[in-house]
Amino acid sequence: MSRDAEDSSVPFAHSVRSTVLLLAGAVLVAGCGAGGAAPGSPDAKETAAGHPVRLDNCGQHVEIDRPPRRAVALDQGSAEILLSLGLSDRMVGTATWTDPVLKGLEKANAKVPRLADRYPSFEKVLDTEPDFVSASFLYTLGKGGVAPREQFTKLGVPSYLSPADCVGKDNSGDGDGVRTEPLTMDSVYGEIRDLARIFGVPERGEKLVGQLRARVEKAKAGADFGDASVLYWFSDSQGPYMAGCCGAPGIVSGTLGVKNVFDDTKEEWPQINWETVVDRDPDVLVIADLTRKAQSAESAAKKIEFLENHPVTRNMTAVRKKRYVILSGQAMNPTIRTVEGIEKVSAALRTYGLAK
Repeated sequence: MSRDAEDSSVPFAHSVRSTVLLLAGAVLVAGCGAGGAAPGSPDAKETAAGHPVRLDNCGQHVEIDRPPRRAVALDQGSAEILLSLGLSDRMVGTATWTDPVLKGLEKANAKVPRLADRYPSFEKVLDTEPDFVSASFLYTLGKGGVAPREQFTKLGVPSYLSPADCVGKDNSGDGDGVRTEPLTMDSVYGEIRDLARIFGVPERGEKLVGQLRARVEKAKAGADFGDASVLYWFSDSQGPYMAGCCGAPGIVSGTLGVKNVFDDTKEEWPQINWETVVDRDPDVLVIADLTRKAQSAESAAKKIEFLENHPVTRNMTAVRKKRYVILSGQAMNPTIRTVEGIEKVSAALRTYGLAK
């Protein structure tokens, strides 16, 4: 879900330093980005060619002269891609987390400072002297997030935004955007390849994409889930955010051939009242287990407690039969963890006897 900080009561620091401090920051940034891989280092061969990298990224032209050495990943999804590519030694900060780090990346993640559990101030990011920043969501690099991309551009810091949040998507409204085209895993694979190319490690990118593709094929092999229906609940019990047709949950549904009961809306995460949810009565409830505390009922345990005690929801088929699938929030976002979503939903449908 793109707007990790829907709770407007949490203040975000968006002030910009004085002109003198900004110029000083620009000098620091320029200085810290001067070097690539040292001769004879493990990455020397990979970073020797392929730069400058030039990309048209979400409406902006981005040029990276050399592989970044001081990168900041401003969203968890972006951070986990960089960590999965073995780039922790080139990262000086991460931010905006909804879940524990992906299993297997704990040691690498521990080496990288966490600037904030949610959005850090622009100043705090600048204090790391970054030579590159990346984000998963347009909101992160906009008003209300860390800072607009233009702020980084003025200081000579290239930025990269996940194409999954801009290509085939209209973000002009007040919500989490509307999909004009269904999202596919190709967008996630493209982001991996872009970042691997930016950091001068394209071989690592292809390897990671190959691993993810193999997992998807294994998860969907040999199963027909027929008319099984699912609902994806991300956050909030009072005004619940449910998945529309065409974001990351749409990838899960489409891959497995199941029906999302709210596939009649192209909104990314519409807020839907419980009476409407009960009327759709899905076979299975896919529930995000979040560690943040921005909304009511963030954890899976709190969500299930609500469902089983609320007079409107407790008689739903999925609730009575306890057909729950617990996913990380990142598995419901267009990230490398969307594959985890495909795997876990597939396994649960089989366990619940919904495979033909």
